[in-house]
Amino acid sequence: MELPSEWLGKPYYSLDAYLKKEFGEKVYKLSLDGGMTCPNRDGTCGSRGCIFCSEGGSGDFAGDRRLSVTEQIQAQKSLLQKKRPVGKFIAYFQAYTNTYAPVEVLERLFLEALADPQVVVLSVATRPDCLGSDVLELLERLNRQKPVWVELGLQTIHPSTAAYIRRGYPLSCFEHAVEELHLRGIPVIVHTILGLPFESEDMVLETMHYLNGCPIRGVKLQLLHVLKHTDLAADYLAGRFRTLERDEYLSFVMRCLANLRPDLVIHRLTGDGPKELLIAPLWSQAKRSVLNDLHHRLKEAQVWQGKELDKPGNSSVS
Repeated sequence: MELPSEWLGKPYYSLDAYLKKEFGEKVYKLSLDGGMTCPNRDGTCGSRGCIFCSEGGSGDFAGDRRLSVTEQIQAQKSLLQKKRPVGKFIAYFQAYTNTYAPVEVLERLFLEALADPQVVVLSVATRPDCLGSDVLELLERLNRQKPVWVELGLQTIHPSTAAYIRRGYPLSCFEHAVEELHLRGIPVIVHTILGLPFESEDMVLETMHYLNGCPIRGVKLQLLHVLKHTDLAADYLAGRFRTLERDEYLSFVMRCLANLRPDLVIHRLTGDGPKELLIAPLWSQAKRSVLNDLHHRLKEAQVWQGKELDKPGNSSVS
């Protein structure tokens, strides 16, 4: 597979490199809260959410839902522009399930975000079981105005882990959603979690190989965080599993990158849970240091994205 020219000479195809190629400059993400909930919380398919999900619905760094979308955008833009001149932004609907509302409500929220002339991308985090035909038609229409991305929380392909984390939908549902979005020309970014309880490294690599065969555009590699007030925290404190050590995680990420298609944009390589909620792993709070260490190790070990794909046994790569 031909490597994208914008990341030749680098260890992986970063989101920053992709955005600079597409928009000619650095683009910053504005995390928004559209005021929605989740079918895994309101009783539709569950009432306690995914086992790792905080009370903020994975949107702990998102804007204040008491504010309008415009007000959230302006507040976050002001904070960023105090530090540096910023001209282009991604409106990222992050908290909870951001297609879990009547399509009229979604259209109003998304159009409000797109109306800002500095917003160049609309990014929507959601579940694959919350993409009805009316929502897909809306996203397809909006994608003609400005680029629309859809982020799907897969986490793992393994049914046993999916059941443990209470994901609430089968892999076939994910596959159907990806195909429908692909047919409409809407890029899909897939969220995965490394270090899930009871998953071996080989199981995680099986998820990576599976994604290589999917018509997706990007991947997030998220370190598992244990947050207060979650059922995952109860299992952790009871000693039912342990979280990854820093060296383990860095080696893990390097193997994942080496086994991912080189055209996939890497949207995340770690993660940083809110300090006031984070139980473990505490080393993850030093995010910049972790990333610097990763980049050094990738260079030192001569590891790059897709390096392992020519080896026997990786025939799942498309």
